[in-house]
Amino acid sequence: MPMILIEGSFKILNAAPDGDSIRFYPKDKSLWTRVEGRVRTNRSGGSQLRLDGIDALETHYQPQRSGLGVLRQPKTFGNEASQELLKFLGFKNVRRKADEVVTDSDPDEVPGYIVTRFADQYGRSVSFVFKGESTEEDGSNVRVTPALIKKSANVHLLQQGLAYPTFYSKLYVDLRKTMTEAVVKARSANQGLWAKDATNKGFEVETLETLTDEAVILPKLFRRLVDYLAINDGSADLDGFSEYLKSRNDRLIVLPDAQVTGFDFVVKVEGQKVSLSVLPEQLVFMEK
Repeated sequence: MPMILIEGSFKILNAAPDGDSIRFYPKDKSLWTRVEGRVRTNRSGGSQLRLDGIDALETHYQPQRSGLGVLRQPKTFGNEASQELLKFLGFKNVRRKADEVVTDSDPDEVPGYIVTRFADQYGRSVSFVFKGESTEEDGSNVRVTPALIKKSANVHLLQQGLAYPTFYSKLYVDLRKTMTEAVVKARSANQGLWAKDATNKGFEVETLETLTDEAVILPKLFRRLVDYLAINDGSADLDGFSEYLKSRNDRLIVLPDAQVTGFDFVVKVEGQKVSLSVLPEQLVFMEK
């Protein structure tokens, strides 16, 4: 499937890259204008990417309209995903401050390239991310195949069990199937976070710390839960959470039957116990 190939470099100093997002500087910043939607850039043309099809555990998430501050999911797998992404791209000896901002690394930038075709609502180019030099011409339209994305950081993190699959409707079907194969294999082997995953078996939400320190769950579900707790004046009571999910209107397709519904339909709430009724790779979210 055709996407735009953009060559450039990844830079991490004074930034806080996590397991599914990193800053990229194209050689030719005019290529951003060919991406569907508007890519937000800094004065040097650099932009934050969102790695297509994956979602690593949150390392710095701030619920809107709350005094909860910056939250994160359990440290181990979020940190490992971020470290693995940087290692994959060629960074070594990465040092960070307490707020996750990188202060030093060896080297301070590495060459790489991306294939992309659109930006999300936050101005991030939704991309497959690759290390090193491309054999294709910068700015060319390339056919993105399953074989190509197997070389990407996106699939690598799924293979390592360090990110959840989180698919959106603009992701081509053959690429989604390739990523699903990586997920199924990693989960069968209890790779990475799958050894601790509680998304489908369910978990009891006793306090906010259940979500930030204990339960390893799909980040999309984490974000909705902490957003809900943030408007409840410190209470962890989930009475009303299902209605809150309906109000967020996260539309999705449930596979394999292609049922169109809302996120609230697949999130089961029984008192304080929450679970996802289908596997994460069976959900295809619709872009907002």
